[in-house]
Amino acid sequence: MSAPLPAHKVHWGLDPQVVFLNHGSFGASPKAVLQHQSELRARLEAEPVRFLAREAERLLDEARAALGAFVGADSEDIAFVSNATMGVNTVLRNLRFQPGDELLTTDNEYNASRNALDVAAAEKGVKVVVAKLPWPVTSPQSVVDAVMAQVTPRTRLLLVDHITSQTALVMPLAELVRKLRERGVETLVDGAHGPGMVPLALKELGAAYYTGNCHKWLCAPKGAAFLYVRRDLQAGFKPLVVSHGHNSPRTDRSRFRLEFDWVGTVDPTPLLCIPTAIRVVGGLVPGGWPEVMATNRELALAARRMLDAKLGNATPLCPESMVGSMACVALPDGFPEHPEPPLYVDPLHVRLFEEHHIEIPVTAWPRAPRRHLRLSAQLYNSPADYEALARALEALLR
Repeated sequence: MSAPLPAHKVHWGLDPQVVFLNHGSFGASPKAVLQHQSELRARLEAEPVRFLAREAERLLDEARAALGAFVGADSEDIAFVSNATMGVNTVLRNLRFQPGDELLTTDNEYNASRNALDVAAAEKGVKVVVAKLPWPVTSPQSVVDAVMAQVTPRTRLLLVDHITSQTALVMPLAELVRKLRERGVETLVDGAHGPGMVPLALKELGAAYYTGNCHKWLCAPKGAAFLYVRRDLQAGFKPLVVSHGHNSPRTDRSRFRLEFDWVGTVDPTPLLCIPTAIRVVGGLVPGGWPEVMATNRELALAARRMLDAKLGNATPLCPESMVGSMACVALPDGFPEHPEPPLYVDPLHVRLFEEHHIEIPVTAWPRAPRRHLRLSAQLYNSPADYEALARALEALLR
C-alpha cells in the first residue's frame, strides 16, 4: 500500500511518480493559480483590444499593489519584468561608469547574472572584482568580511545574490547594504529566490536595486518577476525595450511607470496572477505566509540534518541562520561516474532521476571535486521525500 500524499500536495499538479526536491530551479504553481491564469487568458483572447488596451493597466496596478505590500515596497517603485535575469540586465544597461571604476561581485554569483556583469563591464571599460567567499561558511560575518575586504575607493556597485543558487546561502544582505552605503557603494540584489522564501522589506533595506522572481517561491506562473528601483534613482531609468512610453504625453503616471508598463505586446497573465498566488499559497496554512516560510525552512533544516548524519558529514556547510527553504549537503567521495568538465549535468543527477525518480540538482561547485546536493522544501514535500533520497544515495554508494 503506497504512502499517503502530503496534505498540501493535492494543490499542485506535480507528477506523483517523481520525488520533486527541486522547487528552487523553476518553482511550481498550484492548480488554483494556473486555473486563474487560464481564465485570464480566455478573457484576453475573447476581446484582446479591450483586455490589453483598456483593462490591463488597472489590473497591473492592482497586481503591483499586492506585490508591493508583500515585499515591503511602494508599488510606484516596482516595475514588472519577465525574470530576475532580465532585471539584472536592465539595471546594468542603465548604469554609467568612468574608466578605472570597479564592479564587485562574489564567487557565488548566479552564472547568468555574472555573465551580464562581465559583458557590461567589458562594454563600459571597467573592472570586475570577485570576492571569494569561505566554503564551508562558518558565520554570516565571515561573508561580510570577505566582501568588504575587496571594496576600494574605485568600487561603484556590488552585484550579489540574496539567496545563492549554487550553495543556497541566505546572504547577510542588510549588513552588506548598510556597510556598502557607508562607503558610497550601491547594491544590485539578484533576489531570484527571495520572494516567498524569506520576509522582504525592500524600502527599509535601502538597496539601490532589487530584482526577484515571483515564479519560484511565490508560486506564480512562469514569466512573473519584478524590479525594484529606489525612488532617487528612477530618473532616466529605462527598460531594455524602448516603446511607446518613451514619448508618451501623459502626466498622470511617472515616466518610470509609463516606460516599463508597456514594452510591446506580451501576455500579462503571469503578472496578473501574483495576487492570486499570494492569496492561495498563504491560505494553505493557518499562519499565512510567515508559517509557509517557517514550515519550509524547518523542513529544509530537518532534511539537511538527517542527510548529513546518513552521509557522515560531521559539520554542515553553513550555519542554520543562513538557511532558508533550500539547503546544501556535501556528498562523500565514492559515487560512480564522477563528472568531467565541461559536463553540465552530473551523471549522479541523471541516475537519481532515471533509477530512483528523484529530481534534485547535483553540483561540483564551488570547490571541485567535492560535490553536493541542493535540496528544496516546499509545502508539498514531506520527510518521506528526503528519506527516499537517503535510500537512493545509499544504494548508489553500494
